Amino acid sequence: MVTGGSRGIGAAIADAFRELGDEVVALSSADVDLADPDAIERVVGSAADTLGGIDVLVNNAGLVELGSVDLPYAQWQALWRRTFAVNVFGAADMSYCVARHMISRGVRGRIVNVGSRGAFRGEPAMPAYGASKAALHSMGQSLAVALAPHGIAVASVAPGFVGTDRVADMVTDEVLAQSPFGRVAKPEEVAAAVVYLASSEAEWASGAVLDLNGASYLRT
Repeated sequence: MVTGGSRGIGAAIADAFRELGDEVVALSSADVDLADPDAIERVVGSAADTLGGIDVLVNNAGLVELGSVDLPYAQWQALWRRTFAVNVFGAADMSYCVARHMISRGVRGRIVNVGSRGAFRGEPAMPAYGASKAALHSMGQSLAVALAPHGIAVASVAPGFVGTDRVADMVTDEVLAQSPFGRVAKPEEVAAAVVYLASSEAEWASGAVLDLNGASYLRT
């Protein structure tokens, strides 16, 4: 299962799995409202029936909204709650439902979270987004410890700027210069990392947060 799988990074991830011969359910916002716990439970059950079981979950869907402290207070509160409802609580509920399904089947499954460089360097124009991705990374590490006894590995990727259709008009010279390679990432590069972390060979990477930012931000 890949959330946010209809376009951009999510579509590239779904395509990468399909190229390996895997069956994929790629969810979009039209399929499930990640802010609705009941809808998540239903869609996981439906996907499990369709696929005959779920071995991999990729929490890729994410809400991105600009909005800093210049917003009116009510709008600030609403933005933070919308962002966390999808990026954190939605991913947590997806992980819970899929992990329970994996455990019931005795599957040595994988959960991969698509986080962000912004979790570490900060996102002044969209602090709710940066904070939500930091929470997603932390959740992944906690679940990595909790689910390891069941043979389920959990890891995350932290991309920098990725050149998708949605943000094509934001790829300025300043953005390109953030990386010493002088470019932004391709969705397929993120997808390749996700496929690796979802593989049987990557169990020992459980708990890791893999930076994918072209040396545009180096953390210690």
